[in-house]
Parts: sequence; C-alpha cells; structure tokens
Amino acid sequence: MTATPAGMTYAHYLHLEELLAAQQPLSNLHDEMLFIVIHQTKELWMKQMLHELRFAIGLVGEDRFAEAYKALSRVGRIQSVMTLSWDVLSTLTPVDYLKFRDVLGTSSGFQSAQFREFEYRLGIKNDSYLAHYPADGDEHARLRQALEEPSLREASHSALERAGFDLGDRSDEAVARAWLQVYRDSDRWFDLYQLAEKLLDVDDALAGWRHKHVLTVERIIGNKRGTGGSAGASYLRSTLDKRVFPELWALRTDL
Repeated sequence: MTATPAGMTYAHYLHLEELLAAQQPLSNLHDEMLFIVIHQTKELWMKQMLHELRFAIGLVGEDRFAEAYKALSRVGRIQSVMTLSWDVLSTLTPVDYLKFRDVLGTSSGFQSAQFREFEYRLGIKNDSYLAHYPADGDEHARLRQALEEPSLREASHSALERAGFDLGDRSDEAVARAWLQVYRDSDRWFDLYQLAEKLLDVDDALAGWRHKHVLTVERIIGNKRGTGGSAGASYLRSTLDKRVFPELWALRTDL
C-alpha cells in the first residue's frame, strides 16, 4: 500500500528496505561489501547523470543554453564525486581483493549498460558494443535508442548550424572551423562560447575519471586480466585518449 504524503516516512519515500537489501555479498569476507557498495553507488550516479544529460540535450536543441549549463554543471559535479570514489576503492588491497575475486565470476564493469549509454548520449557512438548485450533485452533496446537519438555532441552541432555556421556534412574539419570562429569572436558568440566551455568541462571530467580508474585497477590487480575476460588495465589505458569534443581541445593550439 502506497503511503500518502501525510503519512510518508523517510524510509518509505526512499524505498530504503529494498535499497539496503540489495547488497548481497557472495563470500563471508569483510571487504566484498565495499566492492558492492562502490559499484552500486556508481550505477546510481550514472542514472542521475543520464537523467541530466537527456534533459541538457533537449535544452540545447531549443537554444536554452543557460538552463542547459545547470544540468551540465551537475553532470560534472557528479563525475567529480565518482572520480573521488576510486580513492575509497583503493583502500581495498590486492590481497583483500584476491580473496573474493573468484565470486565475481564473469561479471565485469565493462558490461555496464549505463556507462555505455552515457558515452552514447555524450556522442561517443561505437555500435560494436551492442554485441555485448542480448538483442532481445532491455539494455540492448536502450542502447540502440541512445545511438539513434541526438547526442550532446550532435545537439551542439545543430546549435552551431542554427546560429548560421555552415557545417556542410558535419565533418570534423567543418566542426573545428566553426568552433574556432566562435572562440575568435567570443563576444559575438558568447552563448555558444559558454556552451563550448561547459562541454569541455564534461569531457575533461570524463578523462579524469578514466585516468583514476586505470590507476586504481593497476593498484589493485596490476596488469592481470579483468573479470569477464576483459583486458583489464591495458584496455582501460587504450581509452585514455577518447574525447567527445576533440575539436574543442585542438582549437587551443590554433587560437
């Protein structure tokens, strides 16, 4: 029975009974609880980031930039919290982790559909990752939808076009030229200039998260293969140069 607002309790509102029952260690080892809580918390934060990101994309599509800035700033703050959480996980020593690692089986953070959707919604759209999710499953459907809908990157390109910039076929070169014009005349294009800096904030925070992830994995398992057959730290290192908005990074050299 659903409680009315007048009879609502803190535990009722937050569904704490279900939430706090979701931590189910498979071993009797003390440190497994930390591993579970850290990763469940990250999934909750990713849910919020996706909520904000979808909102921001819609706002950018309507040229409501000031409102989009707030949502994007919130995404960046959450990314900072997630990056700091690696420091908590790094209190798990290699000896501690190896004692319960076997209970993880084939599960791996590589399988996080929310993180993959976050990349897609930003604009890193590699459809090869769909193969890791059952074609008839909800995760596959959500990722397919994210691939087909405008990303933050694509929404920013549309904003440039509405402002009068000719992006042609939206080649990387055309996009780079447009953003360079915005920066060279930032007073005229101040709204777009501010938008670009917010986009770079999110990209910067994602790069920081990736870097700290690699360090944490190396600290705990070195260069061992990851669970689920992933390449572990070597794979994570290969992602460090991924950028959602490479043109915004490159134009610094050309200004």
